Amino acid sequence: MIRGPRRSHREAIRSTLRSLLSSAVLVTAYYVLPLDKAFTPATIITLVGGIAAVALLLSWQIREITRASRPELRAMEALATSAPLYLLLFAIVYYLMERSAPGSFSETLTRTDALYFTVTVFSTVGFGDITARSETARSLVTGQMAVNVLLIGVAARLLVSAVQRGREQQGASGPGAQGDGPPYEG
Repeated sequence: MIRGPRRSHREAIRSTLRSLLSSAVLVTAYYVLPLDKAFTPATIITLVGGIAAVALLLSWQIREITRASRPELRAMEALATSAPLYLLLFAIVYYLMERSAPGSFSETLTRTDALYFTVTVFSTVGFGDITARSETARSLVTGQMAVNVLLIGVAARLLVSAVQRGREQQGASGPGAQGDGPPYEG
């Protein structure tokens, strides 16, 4: 049975809503969770563990993308969870650092400022209105930049490959074999 345009449209809407909800829950948690601990070496260990957790989450999501009936929608959902989680990890660390060691940045960071700074570093825009001043802050920002390159390059390539594999697997099983139409050609 070939999927109709209505069903396909509903799936796209549901996937988009799940993606938005996932991102909203993560950002809401960032703003409501108590972040009153001091910045310590354990904070860095937690950050590294969080990055490892994001990598594991991405690897699980990549496997799920290849199995999904609409791999491109599943990839969108994967990004809507992984990217905000990754960014929020750094925002939390920068926020805690500024609270524990005022002057680590060119201005005091609120949660919004920490998130803004994290996103400007991630996007390589680097407006310059907030800069890392302490050696520790500069080291962390440098680390974020290095991981950003990996995340953008490697993870993006893996996600695209997973979508392609998912489409190929659908094509190999024949059009409509599992209620799907032919693989997306665009």
